[in-house]
Amino acid sequence: MKDLTKIILLLTIFLAGCSDERGTQSEIDHHFTIAVIPDTQNMVDYRHQKAEGFAIDSANLFIEQMEFIAANTKPNGGEIEFVTSVGDVWQHTDVYLDPEHEARGFPAILSDPRLGIENILTGLKEFELPLTRRGYNILAATGVPFGVAPGNHDYDTGYQYNPFPGDPDPRARISEEGLIPNRHVGGYLTFNDMFGPDSEYFSNKSWYIDSFHGGVNSAQIFKAGGYTFLHFSFEMQAGDDVLDWAQRVIDKNPGLPTMMSTHDYLNPSGERLPSPAYDFASVDPLGHNSAEDIWNDFIRKNDQIFMILSGHQIGQSLRIDKNDAGNSVYQILSDYQGRGMAANPPADQERITGIGDGWIRLMKFDTSGEVPKIDVRTYSTYYKKYSKEFENYVSWYRDMEQPDMADSEFLSADHYTLELRNFRNRFGEPK
Repeated sequence: MKDLTKIILLLTIFLAGCSDERGTQSEIDHHFTIAVIPDTQNMVDYRHQKAEGFAIDSANLFIEQMEFIAANTKPNGGEIEFVTSVGDVWQHTDVYLDPEHEARGFPAILSDPRLGIENILTGLKEFELPLTRRGYNILAATGVPFGVAPGNHDYDTGYQYNPFPGDPDPRARISEEGLIPNRHVGGYLTFNDMFGPDSEYFSNKSWYIDSFHGGVNSAQIFKAGGYTFLHFSFEMQAGDDVLDWAQRVIDKNPGLPTMMSTHDYLNPSGERLPSPAYDFASVDPLGHNSAEDIWNDFIRKNDQIFMILSGHQIGQSLRIDKNDAGNSVYQILSDYQGRGMAANPPADQERITGIGDGWIRLMKFDTSGEVPKIDVRTYSTYYKKYSKEFENYVSWYRDMEQPDMADSEFLSADHYTLELRNFRNRFGEPK
């Protein structure tokens, strides 16, 4: 009888252990979303408000967008576990000429010389930066991890590259010879004041694990779908020193599925090429790498990097390449800043002023199957519809962004599913 009692007791303990194991697996929430915020500069622009004579207060679209994301974060009962901004958060630079570029002979330029320095500084400091802070305060209040990559509009100033050194009037020659003037950017003070590691957003946050150049490059960790993810926010066309820093972060966090957000990486044709006016690697090859260099020197060598997110170039594209280990890297562009029907219906005026129309990317992960997948969706927080639900989607936006695409292709470019083959082989089972 005692032996039977022992057997029953051991069997009970064994079954309890199995139950705990199954319980742990069943508690994994395999479904989560990453929200990608494309360029918001035109919504935040002080000139796109009623006080400046604009049709609507575009600031409301920005706040609506941040409120929607916040309301749908995991802490608020939604599925959004991480948020990333791909840059151009605000519109105007503060025209600060940093000593490094001044010493190298780069003349500071205004975003729009017709506006004047005082108007730009007033608009930036009294409207655009406070509005940005108000929006990110809404997001930060949720406690959800997030990262912000700087765009060219978020640096302290822009510089006109002079292809004819010593020429007193290079713009005339550029125009005369049909060249596209190339610009460069510099200075991190304004961005790092807003989004640096000591800011209210990231100070003492366990998920904000590292930064470089004062915060224009940063690394975050978040848990979702049974995995711990590593995410980088990179400065625009990052240099070798940034890549070296990121490699050190990866070496300290081996094996984690890793994503990278940076402002400029893909063009709308899916090529790793810059826009002609912002080819930093050509203007300053010692301080910047091209997207192709970043791919060859950093991304393809690190098998744990599986996704790159970018903005800057208006439109959308998807590119999938094999890395050196033979695994897929998903490279995705989304930039909707040129859309402006919310303020400029075609019947009212011919010229469309881009404000974004509230469109964002929602990347819905499902790690439950043998082949995890991502449903990539495009949603307007203004129209409160997904792209495939929106009857005017093709007629309003296709010709401006992808004129060579058929209607079905354009719809599919903003609404598709990625199958993450070999994801479990690379990163293990969810746990």
